[in-house]
This record gives sequence, structure tokens and C-alpha cells, in this order.
Amino acid sequence: MKLIRFTHSKVESFGAMTNSSELIDLQKFSKIRGRSVPTSMNRLVALGQGGLSKVEDLLKESTQKDKQKATLKLSKVKVLAPVLSPPKIICLGLNYRNHAAEQKASLPDEPIIFMKPHTAIIGPDELIVKPSFVKQLDYEAELAVIIGKKGKNIPVEEAERHIFGYTCFNDVSARDIQFKDKQWTRGKSFDTFAPMGPCITSVDQIGDPTNLRVRAWVNGELRQNGSTSNMVFNVYQIVHELSRVMTLEPRDIIATGTPAGVGFAMKPEPKFLKEGDIVEIEVEKIGKLRNQVAT
Repeated sequence: MKLIRFTHSKVESFGAMTNSSELIDLQKFSKIRGRSVPTSMNRLVALGQGGLSKVEDLLKESTQKDKQKATLKLSKVKVLAPVLSPPKIICLGLNYRNHAAEQKASLPDEPIIFMKPHTAIIGPDELIVKPSFVKQLDYEAELAVIIGKKGKNIPVEEAERHIFGYTCFNDVSARDIQFKDKQWTRGKSFDTFAPMGPCITSVDQIGDPTNLRVRAWVNGELRQNGSTSNMVFNVYQIVHELSRVMTLEPRDIIATGTPAGVGFAMKPEPKFLKEGDIVEIEVEKIGKLRNQVAT
């Protein structure tokens, strides 16, 4: 299942995609069917796999006629970031072998983590705002994990049970500040520096998260073309390792690192983002996240 948070006629709701161009408004649909579903995407994620099962059952029991009454064209809604105000945004650095290689960096023996504030989140087609004093703005295409079940010290073999789904994430970075500080928080925490979306793809529809294509384009030029098979720590190992440090909670977002091809490592010279540039991030089985750079 692919779930989208959106506004339609200035009212926020959430829905399940039925194909590449339509979705079912689940709040409207539940009223038509006289059945209750969570009142927001946040509440649905907080229910974990149990919440997904409720939605799946509701859709299976319904007629096509009832579904059509609650169906909207994607072109008629404004798609929002799928998760609002997550408890934590946890990001990994140097988690792709080829990305570490392009920086001539050693592979980490434990996950390198940093945090972003939820105020950095924007959704599809919203503007990445480049502050005037940032000179080296960069992109990072990433697979993001959405946690659906609270856990601490989660074994690797149980990690999947704690995952609600997956989305696309762009770890926008001010490289001049990041490299000056010699730690990553400030350079990656500006407002608008965490684009995500367009949807959450459920665990069952993703299948194997350890072999998904991750790509990025800037103005139509393919810059990153990697696979999660190149990760140093896979999704399940990441959940395990992070849960040893901190309790993972429903709606936490984990950005799992980026493959080779980032702007600052381009040859023969870096290619940083500028006003008007369009960045597109795509993760296999999820979709494409598009944002433009503004000043």
C-alpha cells in the first residue's frame, strides 16, 4: 500500500493510492462505509501494522462504487510530507561504500549518526530555501525508514516488525558550514533541508529493502544511481544499532545514507545547487520526490 498525506479544498486528509494517478480519501471513505479509521496519517503510523490492517480490511470489504465516491485525482490535491512533526529524524553518514570511496573515507565500523530537526521537513514541490550566506548547497538521495512500533534494544531479526514503511528523503546539506564545523548538525539543519515524500510505501509492498535503486537528478542530469545493496549497514542492522542507543518511537524517521554522486564530490569540479535548480529523488517502489531551490 502507498499512503499519501494531502490537502484537498483546503482540508487535510490522507489516502491510499489506487494507481499512479488516483487515491482514495480514507477519511471520506470511512464515513461512506460507516467504519472508523485513524483521523490522521500520524495516528495511522502510531498504530503500526495494526493500523495498516484496518485500512486494508476496509478496502477489501468495499464495493468499487463506494471506492469511486471517495476517489480523487492526484493532480487535484496538494501532496504533503507524509509525516508531520516526527519525534526524531535520525540520519546516517558514510553508509554507502561508494559514497565513502568518493570521499576517500574509511568505512565506519559502527553507524555514524546525526540528527535533523522536524522544522527542516518540507513535502513534494515545496521550495528548498538556500540562505544567502550558504555558498555550497548539496543534495543527498536517501531511503528513509518510518518507525511504526516503539522499541529498545531491537534484535536484527525483529527489526522489520518495528517498521511502518518507507519514503524518499533528501538530506540537503550546506557543505561549507558542515566542513567548517567538522560536525554535521548545523550544516544539515536549516529550515527546508529535509524534503521527504511523496508517499509512505508499506513494508509488504517494498519487499526486500536491501536491494532498491536510489537515484537523484539535478535539472534532468542523473547524478546519483545507486542501490541499497551498497549500504554498509542495511535497514535492519540500522534499526538494531540505533535502538541500542535510543528508544525508537512511532513516526521516527531514519534517513539511511546516500550513494555516490553528491555535488561536492563531482569531477573535475564540484557542482553545487543554485537558485532555480530542480532536484528529483527517486527510490524504487516508492516514487519520485521533486523540489526546486530558491533564495
